[in-house]
Amino acid sequence: MEQIQAIKPGPKPDKKDGTPDERRRVNPDNKPKHPDLKPHIHKPKD
Repeated sequence: MEQIQAIKPGPKPDKKDGTPDERRRVNPDNKPKHPDLKPHIHKPKD
């Protein structure tokens, strides 16, 4: 029987110069460029 393992998010990769890669983060300076998600409204069933 094969064992299936879930994919878990790991630590963020470092750049080649050793500094952390911050591409996946939204810094406070860049927050205006990333609007919040719109609220999800469910449609009633017909």
